[in-house]
Amino acid sequence: MAEIVIVRDADEAGEVAADAIERLISRKPDAVLGLATGSTPLTTWAALAKRRLDLSRVRGFALDEYVGLPEGHPESYRAVIDREVVEPLGLTPELIHVPGDSGPIETAGADYENAIHAAGGIDLQVLGLGRTGHIGFNEPGSSFASLTRIKTLTEQTRRDNARFFSSLDDVPTHCITQGLGTILRAHHLVLLAFGEAKAETVAGAVEGPLTSRLPGSVIQLHPRVTVIVDEAAGSRLDYADYYRFAWEHRLDWEK
Repeated sequence: MAEIVIVRDADEAGEVAADAIERLISRKPDAVLGLATGSTPLTTWAALAKRRLDLSRVRGFALDEYVGLPEGHPESYRAVIDREVVEPLGLTPELIHVPGDSGPIETAGADYENAIHAAGGIDLQVLGLGRTGHIGFNEPGSSFASLTRIKTLTEQTRRDNARFFSSLDDVPTHCITQGLGTILRAHHLVLLAFGEAKAETVAGAVEGPLTSRLPGSVIQLHPRVTVIVDEAAGSRLDYADYYRFAWEHRLDWEK
């Protein structure tokens, strides 16, 4: 069973996630982080930044990237990662990778898989959870064994992301994303979700059947998962009382 942490709000969630990352880096200064974009992990990055840790040796791999945006586009995930993660945390830009960064797009998936393998794998992968149940850009129907590859975005995901662009027409139709199989190879998954709109999806991912209709349910296959949700996002969890009890009664070595 995943470790489920129900907190007051996104700020408290960010502190809990930052605690996990700080513990990792304290024992492994050159740890490999899986970096998620979007609004969900922003409080995690803010909490880490306030701690003023030396993260100069930390290596990072972004979950995904749009296909077709011009180089330097402000909404490319390379630009977003640089702006929201690399600069505030003091990461070394050369150690942070985004899928499709270099080489032909036809081999970008395999190239990214090889780069992650060469780095020794991802130690801790930060994840958000989309309203369609997607993690990364693995839309419903994605194979649980999938690796980094080109995907076509659903219209729901494009509409959700249109707020970052001038219009829906400007949102790319394709992306390159780590696969569900890639994500499962990370040593520790930290999934965050906030708000009532995510409540049904959270409940499905944590307590529902394992199904490609809800790609986030793949976390049930992983031996070490921490799910951090606010009260609203956790409002439909059947076993919320147990999750709260388990978190409050952690053993010393689990903290």
